[in-house]
Amino acid sequence: MHPKPSPDAATVHELSTPAVVVDIDALEHNLSTMAAVLPGALLRPHVKAHKSTALAAMQRRHGHHHFTCATVREMVGMARAGLGEDLLLANEVVDPDRLHELAMLQDRAMITVAVDSDATVDAAARAGIRHVLIDVNIGLPRCGCAPGEAGRLAQRARDHGMVVRGVMGYEGHLMAVDDRGTQQRDTLAAMDQLREAAREVGGDIISAGGTGNHDVHAAHRARTGVTEVQAGSYALMDTYYSALGLPFRQALTILGTVIATHEKWAVADVGLKSLGMDHGNPSIANHKVWFCSDEHVTFATEKPDDARTDHTGPTASSIRAPQPAVGTRVRVIPAHVDPTMAMHDSFYLVRGDDVLDRLPIDLRGW
Repeated sequence: MHPKPSPDAATVHELSTPAVVVDIDALEHNLSTMAAVLPGALLRPHVKAHKSTALAAMQRRHGHHHFTCATVREMVGMARAGLGEDLLLANEVVDPDRLHELAMLQDRAMITVAVDSDATVDAAARAGIRHVLIDVNIGLPRCGCAPGEAGRLAQRARDHGMVVRGVMGYEGHLMAVDDRGTQQRDTLAAMDQLREAAREVGGDIISAGGTGNHDVHAAHRARTGVTEVQAGSYALMDTYYSALGLPFRQALTILGTVIATHEKWAVADVGLKSLGMDHGNPSIANHKVWFCSDEHVTFATEKPDDARTDHTGPTASSIRAPQPAVGTRVRVIPAHVDPTMAMHDSFYLVRGDDVLDRLPIDLRGW
């Protein structure tokens, strides 16, 4: 890959902030590392993590031609970008207009929709959806039918004339378990449930997993029968996953500018409107983030073992260096990459301080 210079700026110091910047070397490391562990069809990258057809095309260049999507907009965008060889909507939809939009793509893209109830099966059938997966609840209290219901729903879908390709389940409650032994044990137990459901459903696909336990799936495929892993965050990473010691590098940061400084703290222009905050505060290297507000992140240079997290900040004795001057650029690492990307319309590929390219986040929104 040979990115072209960005038309916006030659270096990060010229970018307007806040701006999403992605280190190309870290990104390529992540893509190649995952491709070595789960090559080809063993990985179905989840585009919800980056929401960019340009980045999906990079994943395809690493051998991954099947993709997972979270929204109809992502499915449509991927198909229109020529990335529709095999698209899975791993989410339930009952909106007839949206389902019809997917059905209209089926002559030029392989479209599969997750279903988990009589209502979602019937809605897909009325819209003319041809292929479905039975979504099974394997422990995360979200979507998915009870394992014992999977076979009946599969038969209902077949009675409507649809092809049932198999099952999927998402053990999302296990993604960030920090004890790897516990994570492996509980993942395998969840997969036992999913494999039992798969026996009742039929089809060729058993789809599960994510970035946090991708290695468990890679090591235990003979037991679990999992045919593909729906990992997404591995490409860009965030603090939620980086704490697990996975073999992926932090590729994404939000570039900010210090806009105010005081004796004990500084403020940059990266706030709630540019960060996914559901997994907690972002991070700034060598600094302690106190809190975020709409347009601001307030942080300080402190001793890591002597910091309070309330808005009053640390004691004077905990300050070990002057705060950065107004105009200084800082790299803010979000705690959750998926909603962070949804807040921006483009990202910059960089190497060091050099800006190589600007690419659209064209799958964001509904």
